[in-house]
Amino acid sequence: MLKRVPVTQLRCGMFVHELCGSWMDHPFWRSAFKLKDPKDIRRVIESGVREAWIDTSKGLDVAPPAPVAPVEQAAVPPDPPLDEPVTAEGQTAKVETAGELARAARICATAREAVTSMFQEARMGQAVDAESAAPLVEEIANSVMRNPGALISLARLKTKDDYTYMHSVAVCALMIALGRELGLDEAMIREVGTAGLLHDIGKMAIPLEILNKPGKLTDSEFVAVRAHPEAGWKMPQEGRGVSNVALDVCLHHHEKVDGSGYPHRLANDAISLVAKMGAVCDVYDAITSNRPYKAGWAPTESLRKMTEWSNGHFDQTVFRAFVKAVGIYPLGSLVRLQSGRLGVVVAQTGKSLLTPQVKVFFSTRSDARVQPEIVDLDRPGCPDRIIDHEDPAKWGFGDLSEMWAMPA
Repeated sequence: MLKRVPVTQLRCGMFVHELCGSWMDHPFWRSAFKLKDPKDIRRVIESGVREAWIDTSKGLDVAPPAPVAPVEQAAVPPDPPLDEPVTAEGQTAKVETAGELARAARICATAREAVTSMFQEARMGQAVDAESAAPLVEEIANSVMRNPGALISLARLKTKDDYTYMHSVAVCALMIALGRELGLDEAMIREVGTAGLLHDIGKMAIPLEILNKPGKLTDSEFVAVRAHPEAGWKMPQEGRGVSNVALDVCLHHHEKVDGSGYPHRLANDAISLVAKMGAVCDVYDAITSNRPYKAGWAPTESLRKMTEWSNGHFDQTVFRAFVKAVGIYPLGSLVRLQSGRLGVVVAQTGKSLLTPQVKVFFSTRSDARVQPEIVDLDRPGCPDRIIDHEDPAKWGFGDLSEMWAMPA
């Protein structure tokens, strides 16, 4: 029997069916679990969540009331809705990039903890519970719908230590953005998002000293790493809520259209659409991120490299849709303008891949920093345009991420 109770009545032995409120409001990645530790009860109360649904058929009921006179409590207003208002056409209006960056930063921070817990449980041999990850995928999907570039670009700014976990968050967001560009329906978009979140779960079967090794792998270590797709296909089947779409992406996201991939050397039409999507999203986030053994490439340079590889590696239709989804100049790209100024891309206009908003801050003519200024290249009559992308390492701009990732 399900019963809605104040969190102050929670006690060890109760089975929490659902915590009321947004997934971001509480610190647990699972939506249903049994309370075994008093610390977990304290974490729920401190999170600000006010009520929870408990299942008395799977755990304890509320304690009998103490024999005291009831005290009337003031009504608590409901939490404000997280989502933006919906337009007459039924589509959620896009929010300004600065505002969504702040919200996306919260999602990334909470998702990091959630995915870390889920993957560590898998490493310890516990069953994967994909159903409990659904609220996480929903939050990521909502952010991508409001403003695709914000969360995708923030997730790229992972550290070497949390690469494995945040890579899964980033691929989830990229799969959702790509699914929208390809015109998938909303149910399938959630499925490919979950597939992106779980695509590397098989890496939990790899010893940590190999997974985090900063140097070149030995032949035997490389064999162990290449076994992760098959491990990732087997592990979720022991859990619940894992779809065939997710299993397909776990197993085949390293296949290439020319047949040179692994583990089954599939080619062209033998590879499913969702696996082709996983291949593109996985590679893009991998090469743009700092990893234990190398620094990531700039977003625009990464897309250029992927274009060079695309004939043999990626499905052309999927890759072209991916470029449209992330933009030729993704958020955080360093670009040179015709005026001789350098700037970082801070927003996409949605009208053209070539005319984003750029925060200019450096003059190549005077070789000096200038007062930062936002230039909307899509504005009618704008005299400037992008002529090329630049390598941040060449210019020594150590604060480039702060220029676009910090909300105004």
